[in-house]
Amino acid sequence: MAKRRRIASAAAALVVAAGGLVTALAVQGTSEAAVLPNNFRSVGYMPSWAGSVTSIQYSKLTHINYAFALPNANGTLQPIENTSKLSQLVSLGHQNNVKVSLAIGGWNDGNDSGFEAMAGSASTRTTFVNTVMGVVGQYNLDGIDIDWEYPDPGTSGNNYTALMQQLGNALHAQGKLLTAAVVSEGGTANGVQPAVFNAVDWLNIMAYDGGSPHANYDWSIASVNFWKGRGLPASKAVLGVPFYSRPGYKTYAEIVAVNPAFANQDCATINGVNECYNGLPTIRRKTQWAMANAGGIMNWELSQDATGANSLVSAIYATATGGTNPPTNPPSGRTGRITGIAGKCVDIAAASSANGTAVQLYDCNGTAAQTWTVGADGTLRALGKCMDVAAAGTANGSLVQIYDCNGTGAQTWQAQGDGTLRNPSSGRCLDASNNSSANGTRLQIWDCFAGANQRWTLP
Repeated sequence: MAKRRRIASAAAALVVAAGGLVTALAVQGTSEAAVLPNNFRSVGYMPSWAGSVTSIQYSKLTHINYAFALPNANGTLQPIENTSKLSQLVSLGHQNNVKVSLAIGGWNDGNDSGFEAMAGSASTRTTFVNTVMGVVGQYNLDGIDIDWEYPDPGTSGNNYTALMQQLGNALHAQGKLLTAAVVSEGGTANGVQPAVFNAVDWLNIMAYDGGSPHANYDWSIASVNFWKGRGLPASKAVLGVPFYSRPGYKTYAEIVAVNPAFANQDCATINGVNECYNGLPTIRRKTQWAMANAGGIMNWELSQDATGANSLVSAIYATATGGTNPPTNPPSGRTGRITGIAGKCVDIAAASSANGTAVQLYDCNGTAAQTWTVGADGTLRALGKCMDVAAAGTANGSLVQIYDCNGTGAQTWQAQGDGTLRNPSSGRCLDASNNSSANGTRLQIWDCFAGANQRWTLP
């Protein structure tokens, strides 16, 4: 899985005595997380070994998990790496109303023996809980993220449940968070018993390192639905997305640096290897789905993101907030062509003005069938008719046509900051079907994700 290795650091700034509590050096945190619509969460991991905390886009995140601490068999913690970075992360996070948790575990080269031994007895579980609560106080943390990869079904799963329930009680009594990172799907997931769902605030579902191509949309959504099918409430299901490729584990920032156009696709050939990842359209589409069907988006990890317009953190935030700019009617009174994917023009089939005539893509030719006027009422007009969603449909795939202008919601289009045209009655966007740019491609409405087939240039 991602979070696949814990890279050693020479810095070891905290040693926790066996069975003892760390003395609190800071006042208990009282910060409130940044708020996205419907309490949607945008969670990012920040490794101890990579990236700078000063480069994080705090205003676009709600929660950050500092990775990783490791448990000892006796219930103490191994020295936390780069504690000055952790302290700075907490300080900057709280200044920006972002909650910061400590992630305990990680892939650790597949070695979970510390968790197995510690969770196996009531006394060492209690030592662990006391140790963790001391660390929370010392670093003014907002919570703990348990990343045990992975408790096995059976005795190990029983011990994991007991640990999470005890730790959850202790954290929640102080108004702190308990979350956990879990495998995407499969038999190993059964080591996390449904009883854990009540103990946690949410689960970070690691929907990556699987699927073909890597972490594709359908496979990732199926991973979240797998957990929901086991009884996890949608509000506690946070969809994890990768900021790196497979098979080469190239960071998204490295991929975009090779060619900025790679930001708008999910696979690219780099040094002869087909690297697959999540580009901007897929990240937007996953965020749209999570807004309707889950409790948030998580990423592994923040130091791998690109900057500027190609940032995935920015894409998640813009999608969750409805675009970088608030919805507005398109600027009115302008007349000219509307272009979309591959520079093709929005066209009225056969230049017919009959009601119900298809609106399609076609090579730009300067004819009246491709000359649109943006109305002050949010309409798009050509040949004396309005662009219209057939039968006032609101479902994905409802076709777009021309029809007598009638002032209904089926003929209203709102320009978004990401280049999409949203039909407010359906909440869906103008879309070139099948992501095609071929002449004659029908236009329809579809869930908004700002892919190349949903971005339009107005007159």
